[in-house]
Amino acid sequence: MSELPNAQSTLQHLKEPSVYSCPTSAERIVTDPIPNPKIPDPALPARLPSGTGAPSGTGAPGGTGSPGGTGSPGDSAAGRSSGDTIVGRVVVERGLATNDEVEKCRELLKRLPPGSRLSDILIQKEVITRRQFARVQRELESTRPQKAIPGYQMMQKLGAGAMAEVFLAKQLSLDRLVAIKILPQKFTSDPKFIERFYKEGRAAAKLNDQHIVGALDVGQAGERHYFVMEYVDGETVHDRIARKRRIAEKESIEIVIQVAKALKHAHQMGFIHRDIKPKNIMINKAEVVKLADLGLARALNDRDSAEAEAGKAFGTPYYISPEQAKGKTDIGPAADIYGLGATFYHMVTGRVPFEAKSAAEVMQRQIRDPLVPPDHVVAELSSGIALIIEMMMAKDPRDRYQSAAQLLEDLEASYDGHDPIHARPSHSLVTSLANTSTKNDSSPTEVRQLHGSTSSIPWKLIWIGGLLLVSLLANLFLFLRH
Repeated sequence: MSELPNAQSTLQHLKEPSVYSCPTSAERIVTDPIPNPKIPDPALPARLPSGTGAPSGTGAPGGTGSPGGTGSPGDSAAGRSSGDTIVGRVVVERGLATNDEVEKCRELLKRLPPGSRLSDILIQKEVITRRQFARVQRELESTRPQKAIPGYQMMQKLGAGAMAEVFLAKQLSLDRLVAIKILPQKFTSDPKFIERFYKEGRAAAKLNDQHIVGALDVGQAGERHYFVMEYVDGETVHDRIARKRRIAEKESIEIVIQVAKALKHAHQMGFIHRDIKPKNIMINKAEVVKLADLGLARALNDRDSAEAEAGKAFGTPYYISPEQAKGKTDIGPAADIYGLGATFYHMVTGRVPFEAKSAAEVMQRQIRDPLVPPDHVVAELSSGIALIIEMMMAKDPRDRYQSAAQLLEDLEASYDGHDPIHARPSHSLVTSLANTSTKNDSSPTEVRQLHGSTSSIPWKLIWIGGLLLVSLLANLFLFLRH
């Protein structure tokens, strides 16, 4: 087997946004400092108060208000500038300083002439460095898109990743909530990232299905590139797994059926998603499932892009298909079916199919290691669902379901309590187990007999039976003579 190409994706853990997945590429490089574990991660969305359907605060990130009306200690002190308040909060959230250190600098600021800034004191007292403050400034700049996108009132940040940030906003012309994905300013001078960003919007606009997050608009305002999409008020499959540990079989089938319908539509329209995973599957309050984040979507007939990406692994390692991990160019719908199978596995077992210490190791395992059947992990799973997942995750794309429509037939049959139509025990797996058994328990001669002709066995039985019959007749003859 050839060596695995250099991985262009990194393992994504709980720090990835829990509602809207922001990265528009699998080429992720982690550069941010490790957050203080005692401080809430600013990348995670603020939860909406129950029954309101909208954030409780009207201030956008970087504004004078904060979602929920709360902030760092001392935020409400008179005479304190909103800029200093925001800087202090971000410094603490990023783990660059403690609350106590920031508060001491705030006390010093009170005794300084008007116009003095908290950032100057933080740097002077060596609480943070000038370089760290420059990063904070860049972050604050990226959280003020409401000044650059006319027609929308920015309400709160929903999520942030390496390649984008997503905000909840109100579209003023139609008085409705939307989600707006913003390309960070650091990428606005890179044509490659800009083209990929718009490519996602164009791909989403061509898909019109109730199980795919809808695209509403894409454009540029000043230096800001934005993508407006349907707002889904709910949670991701990742959130649900984290909350329940694992999702019940029947509930999981309902979710996967809806994603399969989304894939059926996308594939029929000539697109493959290439990044199916729990964080890209959203569930609204009515339990309607929607597939999100088309950042890696590619047209099936786009050979130029395929050739340009040759040898690179695009996707998320825990759910990436073997052919994607190998950097192959002939990626088709079967890759999405594999990713959905890995997601299905995670849902019903509570664990990912393959684990390792690094992204490259996980992808190597996707390529070479046999899958532990899901019903070996959770014994109460039905054999039908186990067979479906194993067929979805076959190493060779030719051994998987050849279409989402075919997959739907098995999922719906299983949901109704029937056996799968297409999924059957793998012949290769049975042969492999038989070979392993004979190697362990038989001599070479015995192995050849087991795998060779067995026609000699009935003749031996006939020969032994004949001897017994002759013996019986001889004894009977002697008995009658006497």
